Amino acid sequence: MTAEIRQLNKFFGNFQALKDINLETSEGEFIAILGPSGCGKTTLLRLLAGFSAPSGGEIYLDGEAVASKTMNVPPEKRNLNMVFQSFALWPHMNIEDHIRFALKNHRYMEKLNSKEMNERIDEILRIVGLEQFKHRLPGELSGGQKQRVSLARAIAPAPRLLLMDEPLSNLDAELRIEMRREIQKIHKITKASIVYVTHDQGEALAMADRIIVMNDGKIEQIGTPEEIYESPETSFVATFVGKANLFKGAWKDEVFKPEGTQLAWRQNNVTGSFIKDGIFPLRPEQIRLTKAEEEKLQGRIMTKQFQGKEYHYSLDVNGRTVIVHMPINESYEIGETVSIEPDIIWGWDKKAPEN
Repeated sequence: MTAEIRQLNKFFGNFQALKDINLETSEGEFIAILGPSGCGKTTLLRLLAGFSAPSGGEIYLDGEAVASKTMNVPPEKRNLNMVFQSFALWPHMNIEDHIRFALKNHRYMEKLNSKEMNERIDEILRIVGLEQFKHRLPGELSGGQKQRVSLARAIAPAPRLLLMDEPLSNLDAELRIEMRREIQKIHKITKASIVYVTHDQGEALAMADRIIVMNDGKIEQIGTPEEIYESPETSFVATFVGKANLFKGAWKDEVFKPEGTQLAWRQNNVTGSFIKDGIFPLRPEQIRLTKAEEEKLQGRIMTKQFQGKEYHYSLDVNGRTVIVHMPINESYEIGETVSIEPDIIWGWDKKAPEN
């Protein structure tokens, strides 16, 4: 299913939750809506589902208008399903009955006879790996198994659009990684279009075809995971996805002079907003630490965290905190003063060019 959103706005009283949202999705695409709490991502998902109507703008599904300021097609008349953060399972129904209920009551699901119904239930249980648990109640399942039931119920009637509202946020770290793989597998098998809301950048980067980064009710950037991570267009995207450090200073052509220094850092793919604001973004893994040298930018190590293959450092650099990730074979100690420079692949010089 394709979706098109035009100039979408949503007010709750005097509060504007969504501000002129424009978006187009392709058939079978996995879209992640990424942003902090309160940015409007769940409100956008609820408007797509039909749970509420927009205050302005329009929504089209497969080219057909389903929502505007004056009309709102209800959820049951849109060929979609939703997976909730809270699982939303019925405690008195076993897994098999959850799937059976979805197959019987979805408007767009063709009617099945008893044999076809049982075959479809078994097929769905195989997809989510719950064949041996079909007669268990939700109270007898682990968190990961409950989320699989929620997914199974959603995909059983083969909806053309699958909406997911932070479905993994209630699971522990290991289960979240496992369920990412399950959701990717389900997307490949069902070929349904997916719109997935999350505040976890790892989930979005790992699973999505494209990511919509939202902040304060607006879209900050749309792009592939690689584009969002490697070429952020705003300071918010740079710091929210990948936790970039933002160094202040001045740009001249492709050369950046850090504030209070005569250094020159060269970079040729920084977007216009950073140049305009006098900012040089560097992610923790794009910074190199060396023994302190007077002609370089210096900082004092405040914390050091062992992370298996690398150390994570926080440094005080002229009163600002800078986060750096370094290989395990390059170790520094808390309290040590070190020099900071962009990784060599980014290009740098010791002194700024003459004006």
